[in-house]
Amino acid sequence: MSLKLKLENDLKQAMRTGDDLSKRTLRLCLSAIKLAEVEKRDQLDEGEILGILQKQVKSRHETIDEAGAVGRDDLVQGAEAEIEILKVYLPQPLTEAELTDLVKEAIAEAGVTEAQEMGKVMKVLMPRIQGRADGKAVSAAVRQQLTS
Repeated sequence: MSLKLKLENDLKQAMRTGDDLSKRTLRLCLSAIKLAEVEKRDQLDEGEILGILQKQVKSRHETIDEAGAVGRDDLVQGAEAEIEILKVYLPQPLTEAELTDLVKEAIAEAGVTEAQEMGKVMKVLMPRIQGRADGKAVSAAVRQQLTS
């Protein structure tokens, strides 16, 4: 079952059960997916949908930071609950060891030996990681492997 179809089915289930938090969260995600499809003028693939879900999670983390700074615990709790709902749809994150192994494989495959050619490694590596690691962490791991 595609991720988009799973989101739609879970939205229907949330509507049946009266789960307002899930309903609101899933509607926002599906709305963002539909907007991206309209902009692209084509259906999104699984990787692109995962990217949108990750942006939604990141947005909620930013909300938590901002609301926590002004003492709005109600908004913090709501955003944390929404993150828990969205985590169900995201793949398991890579461990540091798994990330290092994937980086080493990508470096060998790209035939890169210098840090200036980091972009070639990232081009090979990012489709494999797709939503399972933060881009900054991947970049740091690649840089570390190339400089050592």
